[in-house]
Amino acid sequence: MADLVEEAKKKASYAAIDEHVDSSTSVIGIGSGSTVVYCVERLAQRVKDPNSALKIKACVPTSFQSKQLIIEAGLLLADLNAHPVIDVTFDGADEIDESLNLIKGGGGCHLQEKLVAAASKKLVIVADYRKESNALGVQWTKGIPVEVIPMAYVSIQKKIESLGGTSKLRMAAPAKAGPVVTDSGNLILDVFMGILRGDAVLETHLKLIQIPGVVETGLFMDIAGWAYLGLQDGNVKRMANVTSQEKQWKSV
Repeated sequence: MADLVEEAKKKASYAAIDEHVDSSTSVIGIGSGSTVVYCVERLAQRVKDPNSALKIKACVPTSFQSKQLIIEAGLLLADLNAHPVIDVTFDGADEIDESLNLIKGGGGCHLQEKLVAAASKKLVIVADYRKESNALGVQWTKGIPVEVIPMAYVSIQKKIESLGGTSKLRMAAPAKAGPVVTDSGNLILDVFMGILRGDAVLETHLKLIQIPGVVETGLFMDIAGWAYLGLQDGNVKRMANVTSQEKQWKSV
């Protein structure tokens, strides 16, 4: 089973890189998670091919993990301030619905992932078949990751309760004592607000993001243009919803 999942991740990643990276691609965002490992692997193969026509100037990471992947692959590392407009970003997801709404943040990197995604002309999601769902919260049952300011996490939990939800502080055990601390020095609350369909995804994000002390939620709406899902039968399912990204970048 594990080998099947890894092969699905690899096939989805290779297909996404091959179909969205060409000679016009200059700056690439590199997301976080186990699937992105294969994206970096394929990108490095293509860049190092002596017959390659690629002209990649920089790779922008979303986390410490992706920074290390870029360095170890021998790719060109840069930050978002140096390259505030990114041609395409490849990232994973914890759950994907039919409208390409996402839950992200199982690995604790969703703030930086959303910053890089928002700066990208194209966001391409790569995952395996287990991540597809008809509504958010069906497959991913660990809650919506919400990054919060440490001094306010208890008061934020109280406000979430007043909205009809529940939450728990994400702990780092058994790897270490105490809570998970993000790359930005914040804490993560895993928030339970029920199954989210349609407009409820945006409505829930807006309720949470308006609470003082909430930095960002792991709900990604109208930002992913494509998703590549590696299937059990060895094929890759392609999903597309590019309308929102086209609107965003027509004005830039």
